Amino acid sequence: MDIVPIKTVYGEDKSWDEICELDSADVCKRTCSTFSKTEEGYTVKSFGIEFKVFPCDRKIECHQPGGELFLGKFKDFFRLSVLWYFASAKEIPFSDCLVKPTDVKGGHRFSTGTHVLPLDAIAERFGKDPEAFVRHAEQYGAERTKGLGDVAVRFYPLPRVPVTMLLWKEDEEFPPRVDMFFDSTCEFQISLSDIVWAVAMMCALVMLEE
Repeated sequence: MDIVPIKTVYGEDKSWDEICELDSADVCKRTCSTFSKTEEGYTVKSFGIEFKVFPCDRKIECHQPGGELFLGKFKDFFRLSVLWYFASAKEIPFSDCLVKPTDVKGGHRFSTGTHVLPLDAIAERFGKDPEAFVRHAEQYGAERTKGLGDVAVRFYPLPRVPVTMLLWKEDEEFPPRVDMFFDSTCEFQISLSDIVWAVAMMCALVMLEE
């Protein structure tokens, strides 16, 4: 599928400027990251991969396998998601109350046009092989979650923003289906609906990677 660039009035320049001025100790607590005074940068995990964020140099780096996907192909989604998260994340626990992306403020846009998440394509790919669904998700840091769907996995695109994906496998009566849920606290962590969509889209797209 074609990747539609994210468009938001909250651009990169404003994000970098804000984060550069923030207290590093507070940022670390809010974002579950670490800060290196010598490097003047943060280390944060996304999809099981460690990324280094250097606000005052306006750059994000990764020296681990898999990082090139997010800094390259998915960069329009990834960079703004990380920057918004660093600027706005809150030090609060998960609620364990799951909500669909369409249920967050402004999320009605996810049901039409280019904002529709490619969940049907994921269902078509893995509908007959739920274990392959789990194995593929685990490559991107996801963990298997019990008690939801036929199988379910939980991604951590950002440390305080878990995303749960459920697969209902194909059977004689019903076609396969995939559902996606955020923890309800996502609206405190990445309150802009464009960023919620970007995070959701990354979680969907990694499941379509070869």
